[in-house]
Amino acid sequence: MTETFLLISKLMAGGLRFLIGLFLIYKLLAADRPDRKGVLVGVAGSFAVTLAVSYVPLNNFLRMSVEAVWIAFCAGRLRKSDMRKSLFVGISYEIAISIWQFLFSAGMGMVFQSEIYLDGNSLPGQIPVWILHFLVVALMVYLLKKPDMGEKEGRHLTTVIVIAGFFAAVTLSEQSYLAISDDVLTMWIILSMVLMMSILVFQLSRQYEVEKEVAKLKSEQAELLEHDYTALNQAYEVNAKLFHDFHNHIGALRQMLLHENYGGAMAYLDELQEPVREMADTAWTGDETVDFLINSKMASALAEQIRMDVQAEFPRHTNVRSADMCAIVGNLLDNALEAARKVPDSGQRFVSLTIRRINRMLVIKVENGFADVIKAEGGNLRTTKKEEGLHGWGLKSARTAAEKYDGMVQTTYAGAIFRAVATLSYHPMCEK
Repeated sequence: MTETFLLISKLMAGGLRFLIGLFLIYKLLAADRPDRKGVLVGVAGSFAVTLAVSYVPLNNFLRMSVEAVWIAFCAGRLRKSDMRKSLFVGISYEIAISIWQFLFSAGMGMVFQSEIYLDGNSLPGQIPVWILHFLVVALMVYLLKKPDMGEKEGRHLTTVIVIAGFFAAVTLSEQSYLAISDDVLTMWIILSMVLMMSILVFQLSRQYEVEKEVAKLKSEQAELLEHDYTALNQAYEVNAKLFHDFHNHIGALRQMLLHENYGGAMAYLDELQEPVREMADTAWTGDETVDFLINSKMASALAEQIRMDVQAEFPRHTNVRSADMCAIVGNLLDNALEAARKVPDSGQRFVSLTIRRINRMLVIKVENGFADVIKAEGGNLRTTKKEEGLHGWGLKSARTAAEKYDGMVQTTYAGAIFRAVATLSYHPMCEK
């Protein structure tokens, strides 16, 4: 009866450890949310690992390794997580669980002055195991209730837990209540140091990834600005040539009117007006680069039979830089046009851009029709594109630019209408 209870306890603890490890990978590596099938397959595998450890003489480290590999495999194959990062998180997680399980067992042994709590194959030895697992489950529930927890706050919480484990392991070496060999204490202290180094490596890796994201955002903004500035200069060259030759055109028109060639004069005027007509449809904000950016998007929408409406009220002479406005407006319009062109019904293909100022706040709203299934993960929208590359960076780029002005970008959708709203705080500046 005791052996059966111990086996059931170990099976349940193994399944719980697997679920918590999969949850950590989901939170830390932004993997897909575990579904019912993946959970069932993973728990069944963890039961098999526990049974193998129970009937085959395997040491604790081999059990930790097998469980970490299984967690990483399920996260990589079933949840589309990076296999190497999943294995790194899985091994660190197993080390942390094992360290704290030993610490809880030693702590209860010191309180009750009995070494039986250090024996995981005894009923009293399972008590600290389940106390630890319940505490970890409580921590997981706490994290689930705080989906908006920042990465900095998460790093602080992890660092506190790891450092506390290290100091607790060092403190055990000074106690005299339990007969714990120096080799065992040294092993756990070394593992605690390894775990601290693992956390440091993981944080450095995350910082490197963030720097890469920022570099990609800057590169994307630079490419957008270069393209728009080039196109704007070309348009201005055409217009400048028109005004440069203005006196010649006036002379030609005068001769036609003197000879009463009214039809020729009208045709000549229509020809001269063509470049101006192309620029007359521009939705002017007062910022030349943003004006041309919007106009180019309107031309793209027209070519793809997408109805596009623009209402712009932009405050002049503010601290909002053209590059940031282009990053916000350009990326939001690109996403809207991409979604609108996929709508099967041409009557539902539309994009609406509204720019309004409210006191010292600038509101940029982009609405569009859409037909794709919206995918969200961790409170953020995920791209529906299947290709690799910079897809999904549009909203990130817009958010990064908005945050420079204490702003944000929020997205909502209802029915067949998707809405993205960027809000910025601006300060007026004196015209030089």
